[in-house]
Amino acid sequence: MTRKPVPRSFWSFPPTRFPFSLFDEEEENWLQEFSDASGLSVYEDEQAVTIEAALPGIKPEDVEMTFDKGVLWIKAVRKEEEKDKSRKFYRKAEGSFSYRIAVPGNIDESKQPDATCKEGILRVVFPKAQKNHTKKIPVK
Repeated sequence: MTRKPVPRSFWSFPPTRFPFSLFDEEEENWLQEFSDASGLSVYEDEQAVTIEAALPGIKPEDVEMTFDKGVLWIKAVRKEEEKDKSRKFYRKAEGSFSYRIAVPGNIDESKQPDATCKEGILRVVFPKAQKNHTKKIPVK
């Protein structure tokens, strides 16, 4: 009896927990678990919140991104053009990617995020909003 190996994708998808649990008290942990399972990295510094998504084999013009109500949705489809009609394919490498993530932090939604794709990694940088400084108001 031969045993077939379990595909790697079986262990990584779906995530072991739904990332938006109402009962989850540790917000940072679900973000880390979700990004490990799906090829996303999310980090921030003083100026921006950055999201990196792995899109191997995807051309930048085949990526569609939308941002609505604090949620970034990245969709991409890898298509290969058939140049040689004489080939008989038993299996053809095609794939699609779909990432949805709530962007954390205090981002400035009035500014356009900067998106670049280099070596299969899509990087989207959201500028942070300026912090509101408390002003003293003199009473006359």
